[in-house]
Amino acid sequence: MLPKTVADTAALLEAGGYVADLALATTVHLALAMGRPLFLEGEPGTGKTEIAKVLAEGLGRRLVRLQCYDGLDLAAAAYEWDHARQLMAIRMAEASGTVPGGIYAREFLQSRPLLSAIDPDLPPAVLLIDELDRADEPFEAFLLELLGDFQITVPEFGTIVAKTRPVVILTSNRTREVHDAIRRRCLYHWVDYPSAARERLILARKAPGVGEKLSADIVAFVQKLRGEDLFKLPGVAETIDWAGALTHLNAVELTAEAVDETLGVLLKYQDDIAKIKGAEVARLLADIKPLG
Repeated sequence: MLPKTVADTAALLEAGGYVADLALATTVHLALAMGRPLFLEGEPGTGKTEIAKVLAEGLGRRLVRLQCYDGLDLAAAAYEWDHARQLMAIRMAEASGTVPGGIYAREFLQSRPLLSAIDPDLPPAVLLIDELDRADEPFEAFLLELLGDFQITVPEFGTIVAKTRPVVILTSNRTREVHDAIRRRCLYHWVDYPSAARERLILARKAPGVGEKLSADIVAFVQKLRGEDLFKLPGVAETIDWAGALTHLNAVELTAEAVDETLGVLLKYQDDIAKIKGAEVARLLADIKPLG
């Protein structure tokens, strides 16, 4: 059963460990209530993919994930004919002296994520189309029928229509612009890095073993770090990993030595690590002291 109110939707997300602000909870609720796809855009590591996972678990639906990549085509994303079985059926018909028929029957149609998500013979799904911006722009044309009518037309077979509309979540890290035709079919929300208060709540739920003082230091430091000129800013996932790493090292508060030794958990590029390590770490720690 879908949540009836925005508060119910926020509670569903929170029960799955996702701390959403009011604007995000409202947009998710409207997408569920209106039966519209939800397009989430934002920097990597802001929790876009996690929303689909939490919704699938909270709604008791199977999660169907299409991970987009350069060169993704219809055969990998939607469906493909089982040519080996079709050929075998033709040869068996010829051997028995009958006319081959039905080689484009449903039994020969292999479902890929998009078709699986709307298959009327399968339980309802949450369809995650992840990192759409990584796919080639022409691939977006394949999605328009699905996003608009929750159906897929197979020329040799016919149109397959969802019995229960899937909850559809599309994500993009904005490495390129997604076409307006996709955006028009979706509700939209920009997922930003969390505020310090919300990141503290996230850390409390995802890493409950971290002490209060260390948690405050971690969040304050990461929030300051996101204001630096880095190639890749740390996301929420890196904050959680860093908290776990520092806990394993028995840290109770941040020190320059502890930060320098664990920067590889928080930052993923050597140039970023080299830029921050040492004097910059000391400066950032000095800046967060009033917040700690």
